[in-house]
Amino acid sequence: MKNMQDETERLLQMSEYENRARAAGFSAIAGIDEAGRGPLAGPVVAAAVILPEACFLYGLNDSKKLTPKARERLYEQITQNAVAWGTGSAEPDEIDEINILNAAKRSMARAVAALDLRPDCLLIDAITIPGISIPQYPIIKGDALSVSIAAASVVAKVTRDRIMEAYDARYPEYGFAKHKGYGTREHYAALVKYGASPIHRLSFRLS
Repeated sequence: MKNMQDETERLLQMSEYENRARAAGFSAIAGIDEAGRGPLAGPVVAAAVILPEACFLYGLNDSKKLTPKARERLYEQITQNAVAWGTGSAEPDEIDEINILNAAKRSMARAVAALDLRPDCLLIDAITIPGISIPQYPIIKGDALSVSIAAASVVAKVTRDRIMEAYDARYPEYGFAKHKGYGTREHYAALVKYGASPIHRLSFRLS
């Protein structure tokens, strides 16, 4: 059982920020992360997740380090076991209007607002959210260091991937189901051939 022991120890280490927050008197600790800042098309999607204390979701990690199958499995476990979870997004026209960083922050604020339980502490991957009075703690590389932020990264990534797969049915010529809107060679070739779709971010370099 050495591997299970190692995984338990890893998750305990990833719970350090949550344990510090509880020791400071916080009880409803929400991890927040987003997915989709880099793509040429589609929304940016954020998630906020409040996990119960001592919640061991084996395999949980930064969503970028997980396979699609592992993300889907963890998404189901997270949404079934979380005390509360919510998502928020900003669409391409909004991204073009206020820029991707501000759109990501706005999507995070919407994810917090979507929670059924108001959190009293926010652990956020790298940035702070303007206009929110809840205490916030940005953590660099938080999606790899905090179980709550890692859980949010999985929920945000799976939610966004499902959105892009649905868009693929509407705009099959771009291959959104495969690259999820990122700037792959295939995607750039489709842009040259068909031009921008209604879900492309026109403020991004599309050629």
